[in-house]
Amino acid sequence: MDNNLTAQPQGTKRKFRFPGISYNSPVVLTFTAISLLALLLAKVTHGASNYYVFSVYRSRISPLFFVRLIGHTLGHSGWPHFAGNMMLFLLLGPILEDKYGSKKMAIMIVVTAVVTGIFHLIFAPHTGLLGASGLVFMMIILSSISCVKDEKIPLTVILILIIYLGAEIVDGLFTKDNISQLTHVIGGVCGGVFGVVYWKDK
Repeated sequence: MDNNLTAQPQGTKRKFRFPGISYNSPVVLTFTAISLLALLLAKVTHGASNYYVFSVYRSRISPLFFVRLIGHTLGHSGWPHFAGNMMLFLLLGPILEDKYGSKKMAIMIVVTAVVTGIFHLIFAPHTGLLGASGLVFMMIILSSISCVKDEKIPLTVILILIIYLGAEIVDGLFTKDNISQLTHVIGGVCGGVFGVVYWKDK
């Protein structure tokens, strides 16, 4: 009786292939890595790097002023602040980057950083702003708008607008804390604008 199966020689072991790791979202992952480095640098410099580079506040016009206008989204006050932002950033970011492309994702991040920074300078000139929460809110609203089809607004989009942006507006009016509700709202508005501008890419 013929046997077409080739017997495995004794003493040999089956090779285990570890699944490869893909750098699947270059812009989002690079942003996260730089944010982590900024957090570590802030620890080493006792917050000096956050003050000079990774936060935005009203100051005289200089090269560092323009760096801070974007760099403030990379800075965080501590690990809980960083982890809270990056959890949603890493959840939503790769989906949006895959949908709109790395170039548009980078543009949206930079534009949102500049816009939220400028609004903060105008309306809260005596305080510093740092953190990626404005970007996170931009992604929340953009990902919701991306679900809109056939010119009909899904109920989920309306609920997200009420829960996230509505809550931030109410908090901004009736509470005082160290969280910039204005940044969250402006970030969400940026996400809505990007959703309209890039509608053809849906």
